[in-house]
Parts: sequence; C-alpha cells; structure tokens
Amino acid sequence: MNIDFTTIIDYIGTFAFAISGIRLASAKRFDWFGAYVVGAATAIGGGTTRDLMLGLTPFWMHQPSYLIVTGLALLFVIMFGKQVIRLNNTFFIFDAIGLGLFTVVGIEKSLLAGFPMWVAIIMGMTTGAVGGVIRDIFINEVPLIFRKDIYAIACILGGLIYFACDFFAVGHITTQIITAGSVILARIVAVKYHISLPVLKGNENQ
Repeated sequence: MNIDFTTIIDYIGTFAFAISGIRLASAKRFDWFGAYVVGAATAIGGGTTRDLMLGLTPFWMHQPSYLIVTGLALLFVIMFGKQVIRLNNTFFIFDAIGLGLFTVVGIEKSLLAGFPMWVAIIMGMTTGAVGGVIRDIFINEVPLIFRKDIYAIACILGGLIYFACDFFAVGHITTQIITAGSVILARIVAVKYHISLPVLKGNENQ
C-alpha cells in the first residue's frame, strides 16, 4: 500500500491534535470515553467541517484509521499520563503541531477538489482551527480562535506562504514542510513574545 506524504502528515496531525484534546479532557477529569470523544472531535472536527463545506463525504467515513489513530493517542496519554500532564507546555506543543500539519492538509485537499487558492487558504484555516473550537466548547472553555491568541491567523499566514511557494515553483514536499513549519513557528513566537490581536472593547455602560 502506497501512502503519500500528505497522508503521513494527516495521520501525524490527527495524533497530535487528538493528544491535545485528550490532555485537556484529562485535566477536566473526563472518563476514558469522554476523553476519546474530545480527542476525536479535536482531530476530525476541522476536516469534517471542511469536507462538508466542499460538498464531500467526511474523510473519516471512508477511512476508519483516523478513529484508530485517536484511540492510539488515548492509549498514549493513559500509558504516559503522568509525564504528559506534568509538562505544562505539552498541550501547546501538540496543538501547534496539529495546527500546522492540518493547515497543509486542508489546503491540498481543497486544491485537489478543484477549488481556487483563496478557498484553499480558508479551508486550511478551517481544517486547522475548527477542531480546536469544538474541543474548547466540549470542555466548556472559550475557544482559542475567539481570544487574543494568534491561532487562526497563523493558519492564514501558512496559506499565504503555501501560495507564495507554489507561485515560485518550490518543490511540493518542501512547500508542505515550509507551510507547516511557518504555522507552528508563528504560534510559538506569538506565545513566547505575547503577540496578540487587539481586543474589541464594548461599551461598559450598556
């Protein structure tokens, strides 16, 4: 069975995002099934939304391996739970990796479906960010995408970099690596140096 590089990064992104969701679920003291549901929603939520918007059957309905990968992520957290939870930045690391990899997957699946680049950039953001929105809603937190954090903006930046690489005929795998890396780097730099978007302030007298 031949597995292309896009599929590989899709599986890695699924594993990384599932761990980020399961780790937060464990912090909320969810049971194993609840943690699996949160992990699965984090891992496949963005891609499912993307496929529905593109008029496609959600990808995991064709290939159950994504649900299996989520199960492996749950086992990973169960087996190494103390080490995972002890590391305060574990969630952030896995979330950043998943965000970058899924942005690439969303862009490429949109282009493969025949949509223009501007749609692909939006779908890259959707694939990367919406799973995190669903995760945060499930655990009763304000989604990162609606806070000051550079999150969805990082996906858009990655999409623009993908477009630039494509314009200058950069190699396909190199483009994937540069795009994913730029999203991950943008998240790390934004958090490290406290870079955020301005907050929209309402009228406190109302």
